Amino acid sequence: MDQIIQQNIRENIRHTLVSEANALLRVSNCISAQMEEAILHMYHSKGRIVVTGIGKSAIIAQKIVATLNSTGTNALFMHAADAIHGDLGMIAPDDVVLCLSKSGDTPEIQMLVPLIKNFGNTLMAIVSNPASVLAMQADYCFLIPLESEADPNNLAPTTSTTLQMAMGDAIAVALLSLKGFSQEQFARFHPGGSLGKQLYLRVADLILRNEKPRVYLSDPLTTIIFEISSKRLGITAVVDDNENLCGVITDGDLRRMLESNHQMPALKAADIMNIKPKTIALDSLAIDALTMMRTHCITQLVVLDQNRYKGIIHLHDLIREGII
Repeated sequence: MDQIIQQNIRENIRHTLVSEANALLRVSNCISAQMEEAILHMYHSKGRIVVTGIGKSAIIAQKIVATLNSTGTNALFMHAADAIHGDLGMIAPDDVVLCLSKSGDTPEIQMLVPLIKNFGNTLMAIVSNPASVLAMQADYCFLIPLESEADPNNLAPTTSTTLQMAMGDAIAVALLSLKGFSQEQFARFHPGGSLGKQLYLRVADLILRNEKPRVYLSDPLTTIIFEISSKRLGITAVVDDNENLCGVITDGDLRRMLESNHQMPALKAADIMNIKPKTIALDSLAIDALTMMRTHCITQLVVLDQNRYKGIIHLHDLIREGII
């Protein structure tokens, strides 16, 4: 019995995903000149994009607003039911109103459409019914043809809301492309979380907390061991009198030296150091440091400004900041 139930679950999942994927493909073949003109109108607009809807469409509208704001297009959400009870005051003269509705004929939408038209704002619609009040009254229409919802009763908003969300994403991406929205701008709007940190956090920001282990070319073995142990990074830089990097010595270098060399008391830093360490520039992004560490299977990099030694960035620094 359980096996039959599991099979039914698997088929329901597959049916839903395939149904919604096919619907998306159908919409992708229905891109019209009117859609292109609508995007250009949004791009040239001096106002904001006010996105509105009712029911599940209102929830999708909120997501579209979040995507627009995070990609450089000013937007705000207005619930269609609240709009006719005072929230119409949110709309400024230059704003574009984007209304989401599957049918385009709900009572709230039918009441809202003429009010927006009377305000003189540009009205755009994401709608599935081309014969609806919303579709026929909108200045621009993003028509998303819908054959049926994914649920067996063709009632629950499933495929229709997927299409609305996808069209909202398409609008946002088209606008950010027109605006030339850059990674740096994206990082400015997303300072929190690992995504933002990957785009703005630099090596210079991370090494401030770390010790700065270093010895000089002529320093003896005892000084080297003390520096590596006390600074607890498993490495020390070897520098000249001008703080230029000459090489590095790791705890692994020390172990290998102790195994193979019987002249230990006479050894100096210059005799032990690796003269070709992996380095990274002080102003590099932290994510670039992670990429280098992964590429070379190492846990730390020497940080340089030109050739001057500035410190060590360790894998633990990247973990602590949530880069990984």
